[in-house]
Amino acid sequence: MNAPVNLNQTTIQTLPTATGLALDKKRYWWLLSPSLPVIGMGVLAGYQFGPKATKKIFALGGPLLLHVIIPSLDAIVGADNNNPSDDQISSLVADPYYDRIVKLFIPLQMAANVFAGYVVSRKTTSLLDQILLGVSMGAINGIGVNTAHELSHRPHKKDHYLSHATLMPLFYNHFRIEHPYGHHKRAATPEDPASSKMGETFYEFWPRTVFGGLKSAVEIEKNRLKRKGLSFFSPQNELFQGWAMSTGFHATMLKLFGKDIIPYLATQAFYGVSLFEIINYIEHYGLMRDQKEDGSYARTMPEHSWNNNNITTNLFLYQLQRHSDHHAYPTRPFQALRHFEQAPELPSGYATMLLPALVPSLWFKMMDKRVFDHYEGDLNKANIHSKRRAKVFKKFGVVDRLLNKV
Repeated sequence: MNAPVNLNQTTIQTLPTATGLALDKKRYWWLLSPSLPVIGMGVLAGYQFGPKATKKIFALGGPLLLHVIIPSLDAIVGADNNNPSDDQISSLVADPYYDRIVKLFIPLQMAANVFAGYVVSRKTTSLLDQILLGVSMGAINGIGVNTAHELSHRPHKKDHYLSHATLMPLFYNHFRIEHPYGHHKRAATPEDPASSKMGETFYEFWPRTVFGGLKSAVEIEKNRLKRKGLSFFSPQNELFQGWAMSTGFHATMLKLFGKDIIPYLATQAFYGVSLFEIINYIEHYGLMRDQKEDGSYARTMPEHSWNNNNITTNLFLYQLQRHSDHHAYPTRPFQALRHFEQAPELPSGYATMLLPALVPSLWFKMMDKRVFDHYEGDLNKANIHSKRRAKVFKKFGVVDRLLNKV
C-alpha cells in the first residue's frame, strides 16, 4: 500500500481500488466549503456579542477571509498538480460523500442568512454596520453560487431546485439556466456574455455579463418551452419558479426582521453577484476558440480556460479553478476534476486575483502578456475588446490581420 504523503505534494493514491482517505487525501478538507456559512455565523456572533471595539473588524470578517486569509494560505500551502486515474475517477464519482458535502452548504447558508437578518435588525446596528455586514454575507452568498454551479449541472430536477435555493439571497436564479445551456455552449467566444475580452475592464464586463446572461437565460427558457408547445408564461417556466423562490426568501426576511434590513439585503446581493462575476471575468479572459469557415467554433478544449491549482482556494470552491476539465466534462463532479498541462495558468488562485481584477491597469499588466504568450504572439487568435483592439496590437507591436482585411 502506498505511504501517505504531504497534502501539498500529492493527494491521490495510485491504487484504483482504494476508497475514502486512501483514494483522496483531501477527503475531509472538502468540508471547508460548507464550513463557510459556519464561519459567517461566527463573524456575526463576534459582532453581536463581542466587545464594542472589535465590531467593525467582525463586520468585515467576510472580506478579510476572502481577500487576506485565503490568499495567504494559498501562498503558504501551495499547489496540487496531481490527477486521479480513470479508475479512480469512477470511484470518486460513485462515492455519495461528495454529493452530501455540496448539499450540506444550503441549510447552513440559510441559517447564516437568518442569523444575519436578526443581527442587522437590532437597534444597536448602525446603517454603516448593516452595509459592512452585507458585504460579509455577500461574500458567503457569492461563494454559494459555486454550490449552485455544482448542482446546476446535475441531471435531476430536485438538484436544480436546490441550485435555485442557494441563489435565493442574490436573486440570481437565471444563472441555473444560462450557465449550463448558454455559457457552456459559447465559452471563450465573443458571443458569450460570461467570457471577458482582452482589454475589457471588469467595470465594462459587469453590465455585459449580468444583463447579457439574463437575456440569454430568457431566450433559452423561451425556446425550451416552445419546443414543448408551451408559452413562456407557463407554470413550467423554471425562471419563474426560481424567481418565486427568491421572492419568498426575501419576503420572509422582511416579514421576520422588518423593512429596515433592506440596505443589508441590497448590499449582500450586489456584493455577492459582483464577487461571482469577478470570478467569471477571470476564468476566460482573452481566450478564444478557433472559428470554422461555417461560423461555428471548435470544441472547447483545456486551453480555453485559465487554470490554477492552489489547494486552499480549490478546497473552498470545489476545485472550480480546474476550469478546463469542467468545460470538457461539465457533468463531472468537483472531486474528479483533473489538471491539464496545456491549460493556461493564472499567476495565483482566484482569491488572490480578485483585487487585481478590480484595478484595470494592474490586471492588464498581469494578464495581457500571459494572453500574448499563450498565443505565441499571434493576438489574432485572442478574444479582444473591439474598442481597444488597435491599442492592444500596438502595445505588443504585432499585425492585426483583421485590420488589413478592411
